[in-house]
Amino acid sequence: MSKMILFVVCILGVSLAQAETFKITSSTLKPGGKIGLDHVFNSFGCSGKNTSPELKWTGAPKGTKSFAVTVFDPDAPTGSGFWHWVIFNIPADTNELRENAGAGTDLPKGAVQSRTDFGKPGYGGPCPPPGKPHHYVFTVYALKDTLSLDQEASGAMVGFNIHSNELGSTKLTATYGR
Repeated sequence: MSKMILFVVCILGVSLAQAETFKITSSTLKPGGKIGLDHVFNSFGCSGKNTSPELKWTGAPKGTKSFAVTVFDPDAPTGSGFWHWVIFNIPADTNELRENAGAGTDLPKGAVQSRTDFGKPGYGGPCPPPGKPHHYVFTVYALKDTLSLDQEASGAMVGFNIHSNELGSTKLTATYGR
């Protein structure tokens, strides 16, 4: 019995060690920091540049076949949050999205940007209503397959498919308010 417990502990230890190594970083965003105007939306009363931030990730779980990246505002006054960026089928040999990749001109081959809550594909920066700052959760997902969706898929549909194929994820949360 003690050998079985030791075996389970070893397996869990390896799994936790692998999960702990999957990490997201950004030279343009700081965890817990305020999002700069370069990455803020340019409409609805906001006057940012609407440039997607640079994102890098390392330590993806073994067996990763593709990545997905989402930006979600759980504080939006919609009752269901707000999808600011949805991109999937990023090739497994990719480990970064360059700044302004959300404009669609510098995406990894095969990557698909789908519809955000702004109603179209591509990056849409923060622009919360005046008042309390909102949290923006930048998540990279390691997936065991590519997703059979297109650019018309909603954030919720992509999220459902991500969670059905997820091997691991890493998050960076930053804030913006006005």
